[in-house]
Amino acid sequence: MTENFAGLLEAVARRRARATALAWQGGALTYTELDRRAGGVARRLAERGVHPGDVVALSLPNGWPFVAALLGGLKLGATVMPLNPLLAANERRQVVDRLGPKLVIEESIDAEADVVALPATAPALILYTSGSTSEPKGSVLSHRALRAANESWAGPVMALGETDTVLAVLPLAHSFGLNGALLAPLLAGARVCLMDRFTPEETLAAISTHHVSVLPAVATMFRRLLDCPALGAADLSSLRLALSGAAPCPWDIALGWRQRTGVRILRGYGMTELFRPISYLAADSVDVPEAIGRAVPGVAVRIADEEGGDCPDDQVGELWIKSPAALDEYLGAPEATRAALHDGWFKTGDLAAVSPEGFVRIVGRKKDLILRGGYSITPGEVEAVLLAHAAIAEAAVVGVPHSDLGEDVAAFVVLRPGAATDSTQLIAHCRERLAAYKSPRAVTILSELPKSATGKVLKSRLGA
Repeated sequence: MTENFAGLLEAVARRRARATALAWQGGALTYTELDRRAGGVARRLAERGVHPGDVVALSLPNGWPFVAALLGGLKLGATVMPLNPLLAANERRQVVDRLGPKLVIEESIDAEADVVALPATAPALILYTSGSTSEPKGSVLSHRALRAANESWAGPVMALGETDTVLAVLPLAHSFGLNGALLAPLLAGARVCLMDRFTPEETLAAISTHHVSVLPAVATMFRRLLDCPALGAADLSSLRLALSGAAPCPWDIALGWRQRTGVRILRGYGMTELFRPISYLAADSVDVPEAIGRAVPGVAVRIADEEGGDCPDDQVGELWIKSPAALDEYLGAPEATRAALHDGWFKTGDLAAVSPEGFVRIVGRKKDLILRGGYSITPGEVEAVLLAHAAIAEAAVVGVPHSDLGEDVAAFVVLRPGAATDSTQLIAHCRERLAAYKSPRAVTILSELPKSATGKVLKSRLGA
């Protein structure tokens, strides 16, 4: 039995009773009002037969009903599984059928009650991975992990205070938005400004109107903001910090954002299973362009070779992470759990190297390695060369079957607005900068890359 995370937020609500917890276009809730809405949800769920330890699925868009339902489920001692409301019907059915929740919340529960959080005897959350390279898995996360994660987010990572306003434009059903844009700010007693969807123009307007001080977003969002004509005239004077997550943020975006806005992007690394264990920190001004930061306080990293031994500094191997915010298991998947967890270490499947100073550089996915005619090719290296081309906004490289070579290199790119090039020119660009065996034999120009709700490229949908 452990402390319920909802109980921590109840303590904040007592301290910050009349302060604004949530704000949105046309409305707001104080901490007391939010706590009573969450209590109302807890009571309604209990009336519907939900007991502590039951699983409750939550399929609602960004908004106060999502927040109240999430906290109400936690108060009751239920395990909450947020679902992306944009899932297709068959996708949602597959997840729900696999989980078998006691209840699926699809509509706002507008009720109020004073309810105190019960002691936690069951996991806090089940979050499904994005399935960027394989089938999604349900990560089971404890209240203890949730607390460790959000104390880290609110503390050394973002240095949040009660005067901060954090923009929640990321999907709250996914780990980056749930923690970085919602729970960590609430734990710090800050204000959360809710947006139901992202557009560059509306995001810039919200920053100005609500005096947003912290902006968590994904690289795709930052690029679209940089390309937005309204950026030059936008009032961003309240903004002190931005954060990137989900997929690595290229250095050119971070540099361009700082040059245009004067605001730093804290780049970092996290997974649904781990909750941002590596990051640049608000109080540390050092940035290394090719790295994604260092292990946050309380987290350990190591680079393992094929036998599980330690790799020397700057040598590439698999990134293993030990974090108090790690998952307990994959839901109903003991083999996957055993494959991922080893003596407290989570094996990420990412290829990386660590400098003597502790900066982590991600090279690519272990499973993404392309084996072409006996050579091993890291997609990230090829993607970096493509992104260096002036016409390319985004790039993804995958291996495709080849009858003689086993696999061949295929690239998929998105052009910058107004740019023009073709496959032949891009292949030539790569051949001038890469060994012949690494260069893509085909480059496909797309209007957009397939992505998860948090902006992670779904490579499993490319090259099929």
